[in-house]
Amino acid sequence: MVIVPLRKIDEERQGGEHCRQVMRGIARKKALEIIKNYPRSGVLVVGDVMVDHFIWGRVSRISPEAPVPVVDVQKDSVMLGGCANVLNTIYAMGGRVFVAGVIGEDDIGRGLVSQLQERRIDTKGILVEKARPTTLKTRIVAHGQQVVRFDHESRKPIADESAADILDYARSLRDQIGAIVISDYSKGVVSRNLVEGIKAMAAGSNIFLCVDPKSSDFGIYSGVDVLTPNHHEAQRAAGMEIVNGDDLLKLGETLLNKFDFQALLVTRGEEGMSLFERGRGIRHTHFPAQAKEVYDVTGAGDTVIGVLALSLAARANLKEATALANHAAGIVVGKVGTSTVSREELIGVL
Repeated sequence: MVIVPLRKIDEERQGGEHCRQVMRGIARKKALEIIKNYPRSGVLVVGDVMVDHFIWGRVSRISPEAPVPVVDVQKDSVMLGGCANVLNTIYAMGGRVFVAGVIGEDDIGRGLVSQLQERRIDTKGILVEKARPTTLKTRIVAHGQQVVRFDHESRKPIADESAADILDYARSLRDQIGAIVISDYSKGVVSRNLVEGIKAMAAGSNIFLCVDPKSSDFGIYSGVDVLTPNHHEAQRAAGMEIVNGDDLLKLGETLLNKFDFQALLVTRGEEGMSLFERGRGIRHTHFPAQAKEVYDVTGAGDTVIGVLALSLAARANLKEATALANHAAGIVVGKVGTSTVSREELIGVL
């Protein structure tokens, strides 16, 4: 699989129906205007809430029982994960955030609710199903590198009653939010029916629908405003590989037209992000990566869609929102573990 360098894309397709540009940043004055609106901007995050558990240690020997490293544990930490990490990003930016998802009747779920309450985030959208566990991801990290991960979860679809309650909760917030994030980790919350219900609820409003996909069937998310796949997910959904600049443009056009998205934001790792928008033809804007150093990409996609949605709710346009999300992603990948970016950190790199 090849990630096409920016200069290669710029050299190709100099004409035709596609409009392409490179956007390296955003004017500081405009960015500060948008960020100033964050506290007045509401976002609902719907999806798979989970907990991230990190066990930190060091390795200095191999086990005599089996050829595996022995990790001497130094500390551990528990934090919000999954769609709750998107929520955490918006909260850290000072936005007004709401959340809807499903947990189990267990200590992990109760701890998650407690963390939300500590942040004074409404928990009426957090539903409890006795038959399923709260999703828990445990990562062992030694010398800054993940050694292994354990997942405790259920991927079964949530109960119909839970899906109906999530939609009822979303309807109750219609006048308080400017964007909805659907964060799909394929743990059973997000379904075609749920997405259709959210689209129907938001119809006729100024609410942006943003989706971070997991399913390779993008038809589940058909008709939303913005989809934010990484380049692997986008290639699988399009059934094609990016080999050159033409392929990247064709991928964007194919996915926009096939699934009726208004925009597609493809995150491309060290090559930055590619935004495709409908207009007169397909408008393609490339955003070069902002990261100075990359230590851990855990949660980077959550940061991107969180800042993107909050910025759209704050009445940024798509290019402005993407530029801010790109800056935020450049900060978060320089941290180890599931991390967030503060409003002050974002302002500091503008």
